[in-house]
Amino acid sequence: MQPRLADLLKTLKLTGMSQVLERELALAEREGLATAEVIERLLLEEFHYRQERSLIYRVKQGNMPWPWTLASFPFDQQPGVRKSRIMDLASLAFLDRAENIVFVGDPGTGKTGLAIGLLRQALVSGRRGRFFKAQDLLDELYASLADRSSPKLFRRLAGYDLLLIDELGYLTLNPQQVNAFFKLMDERYGRKSTIITTNLDYPQWYALFDRKPLVDALLDRLQHRCITIRISGPSLRVPSQTESQEPHHNPSKKQTSKSKTVQK
Repeated sequence: MQPRLADLLKTLKLTGMSQVLERELALAEREGLATAEVIERLLLEEFHYRQERSLIYRVKQGNMPWPWTLASFPFDQQPGVRKSRIMDLASLAFLDRAENIVFVGDPGTGKTGLAIGLLRQALVSGRRGRFFKAQDLLDELYASLADRSSPKLFRRLAGYDLLLIDELGYLTLNPQQVNAFFKLMDERYGRKSTIITTNLDYPQWYALFDRKPLVDALLDRLQHRCITIRISGPSLRVPSQTESQEPHHNPSKKQTSKSKTVQK
């Protein structure tokens, strides 16, 4: 009977159940479990297996460049960020309200780390999301114009529960890319959430996109449902003061001492 059950589970692609079938049947025989309890245990195993596989798939599709989480963010080293505020965002209520988040700060202040942490939190909770470098996204939008795949790409991008656009800064943009970006943001407005990290505060976006009417329209939509977090703290890429005060190896000094010894 057991080989037949195993074959059926494999045919039905019930991988989670098939992985524990032998163990659960042995347990049922040893402890005299009721049939209904055995079935429930097998179904729970399949449920957990599918949840885990779904999470793995969502994280892979999320295209995150680093395995960062909010738990790994060095809040103690960045006084420009209030941990309580970030953890409030980690509840993901902003997704339910289709609100956007914009992190503004100098390079190295932790904008990308916080944004990736929130994206990962969304993926773990069952949402669909995607990470993009701003220039890569704009290049992909531009390329889609040439092969006429724009409608399909826009539908895919507009459908993500959370879209993370990283490093919206000093980019090289042409008018078609600017128009495509505004169209994407317009399609997501009021429907889905977007996180943007940038080293440019809002007034500087006019020089970046060089289209005042469009920037006015973008900021009007973006800021209507937007949480702006400005980080004015130190760069997390700079070595700590303790590290900088540690004695450094001085090869020239060692060579001098060696030379004196030879002379003697």
